[in-house]
Amino acid sequence: MSDYILKSENIFKSYQTNRKVKLEVLKGISLEVIANKISVIIGASGAGKSTLLHLLGALDKPDSGKVIYNNKNIFDLSDDKLAKFRSENIGFIFQFHHLLPEFTALENVIIPMMINGSSYDKVKRKGEELLEKVGLKERMNHKPAELSGGELQRVAVARALANNPQIIFADEPTGNLDSKNSEAIHQLILDLRDNMNMTFVIVSHNASLVQLADIVYEIKDGKLSEKD
Repeated sequence: MSDYILKSENIFKSYQTNRKVKLEVLKGISLEVIANKISVIIGASGAGKSTLLHLLGALDKPDSGKVIYNNKNIFDLSDDKLAKFRSENIGFIFQFHHLLPEFTALENVIIPMMINGSSYDKVKRKGEELLEKVGLKERMNHKPAELSGGELQRVAVARALANNPQIIFADEPTGNLDSKNSEAIHQLILDLRDNMNMTFVIVSHNASLVQLADIVYEIKDGKLSEKD
């Protein structure tokens, strides 16, 4: 494939169990993340889907192998530079929204931008635009306790977009939602791909989301294969 934004080369990852047994989770995973596409990764529980997502998104480091961005292995970067790479290029959406309860929806969205050094006045308008884009124009000054599950996940999507990421990684983004709210989030992901040229890599068990994917991968026995 061509037009990839990021790719992994021969990624291995293992963990030590409580009994000091080495558990090999990923066994030589190579993957290209294609620009402006929705890639979905499926597989049995415990197959290593989330582990792979965390490695691609630089939240964790592999035992061996590379993740290439702009022709460079990101794991050659220092911890500080790796954190900077992550904040400037990667957006994350998790199954649980992880919003800060004491802040409004708008404040939750703009905090990542402020952490990157922008002033409140500069980012407030952008935060408002992002929340409007995800359908929360009337709810942006509400705190998480005042929002529904679907609304909370929309805030999480807006927050993931805050720093203009190259890629959004999503780990079971609708796993905690009912079918109606899941469908709304799926449509939002499609809209972001089509209207903002966003690139998504999503781990999901949701059959409806898998059907919307441009590319589907399966992890089985530590190996990755592309589904027809």
